[in-house]
Amino acid sequence: MELWLQTVITIICSVLASSGFWAYVMKHSEDKDVKTEMLIGLGHDRIIFLGMTYIERGYITSDEYENLYEYLYKPYRKMGGNGSAERIMNEVQKLPIRQSKYGERE
Repeated sequence: MELWLQTVITIICSVLASSGFWAYVMKHSEDKDVKTEMLIGLGHDRIIFLGMTYIERGYITSDEYENLYEYLYKPYRKMGGNGSAERIMNEVQKLPIRQSKYGERE
């Protein structure tokens, strides 16, 4: 094997084996996990709050449902959230759809 190739392989192996490199990788993945947990928590809180508001009111508009389901609940589920937010969504899906406050049929 040529000397330059051997040197490059040695450098690459040294970098991969160094504790600094692995500490960086672990820190980066830890940050991502914390951010994911925070997003799941915020999504959960918003789904519960809005869902309970609509349930107590007794109806939902199609725009409200689309916002809740498409833009909050679906991404929340994809990120790993479930549980009480799923129960709230099941109740929201049973609500009648009413006219919006602007007089248009939803």
